[in-house]
Amino acid sequence: MAIKGEGALGAYKQTKRDDPVKSKGKKLKIGIIGTGGIAGAHIRSYKNMPDAEVVALCDIVPGKAEAYAERWEIEGARYYTDHKEMLKTEKLDGVSICTYNATHAECAVNALNKGLHVLLEKPMCVTTEEAVEMMRAEKKSGKVLAIGFQPRFDANMRKIKDIVQSGELGEVYYIQTGGGRRRWIPGGTFIEQKTAGIGAMGDIGCYSLDMVLNALGYPKPLTVTGYVSDFFGKSPVYSSPADAARFNVEDFAAAFVRLEGGIILDFRISWAMHMDTPGDTLILGKKAGLRIPSTDCWNGTVGGPMTMYTDVAGMQVEMPIPIINDNGPKLFDRKVRAFLDAIKTGGPSPIPSSEILINQVIIDSIIKSAKLGREIEVEIPEI
Repeated sequence: MAIKGEGALGAYKQTKRDDPVKSKGKKLKIGIIGTGGIAGAHIRSYKNMPDAEVVALCDIVPGKAEAYAERWEIEGARYYTDHKEMLKTEKLDGVSICTYNATHAECAVNALNKGLHVLLEKPMCVTTEEAVEMMRAEKKSGKVLAIGFQPRFDANMRKIKDIVQSGELGEVYYIQTGGGRRRWIPGGTFIEQKTAGIGAMGDIGCYSLDMVLNALGYPKPLTVTGYVSDFFGKSPVYSSPADAARFNVEDFAAAFVRLEGGIILDFRISWAMHMDTPGDTLILGKKAGLRIPSTDCWNGTVGGPMTMYTDVAGMQVEMPIPIINDNGPKLFDRKVRAFLDAIKTGGPSPIPSSEILINQVIIDSIIKSAKLGREIEVEIPEI
């Protein structure tokens, strides 16, 4: 039986919007909020799209947006240090939000309230409350809010969902997932609560969660027992003394999550540890099991050929599932293309907030549970 999650939002439905952009013969005008490293990937993809143009850039650091435009050869763009001023002044169709995590919600809500479509970098935000605020602004505006999980467009990720939804595994009852790096802690804005809010979970853990939750149909979390630590990030042995002194997010997290439908999710993620990986992803069903090699924690894609374990005529059988060599457009280009198409058609969002809300709620609940030192029940507000 295929897993068909009903979602957590009751009457909130991700539907086609009523206000498609009439853009025949005209380029969609895009603004970039935040010109840090990830903004380059957005700009590169927009430059690959003949029906879009970046016309404005904003960064709170004076001169940074101008330097970015020069680096990426964006001619005629306007520059701002206040995203509210950019949203007020420019006639835009949409924005890419590439700021640090703690400002995702503010920038997205302001853009939606101005009637703009939003492509928001992952993680969605930091807290459940911020995610809910964004979704309410999205619902009120009727605009597209797409969350930047480009691994969704990988053929192998789609195959995982196809396998689970096909019923070949039977009823899924347990999932182990996560990943991590033996040693690689980012610096910059990633390692402080005032800018990042969350650490390894927001950077790479959200990818692992999306892989399995998307395959299941994003069932609701019911309870969460979470653990986080920061041993490596705070140590000058494994981080620079300057970074160690300001490090105050998690570099490792683990959780035991009870999902609706009787499914158990065992999750682990790490920026640094004395191990090469906390383990492959395992999806256990009553008819078969699926092993997915540790994902590439730099971009969230599948780490190698998968294996299905099942019984055939009384024999235990292992069936290899080869990696699909997809030679089409890059995943980031597909993400941006899907966002632009949603603007033109009025939606729905290619990576809907109603799904990624669950991802964010689990991460937030892990943090809350870890602080309390006990299991907590999960409550998702109405949108």
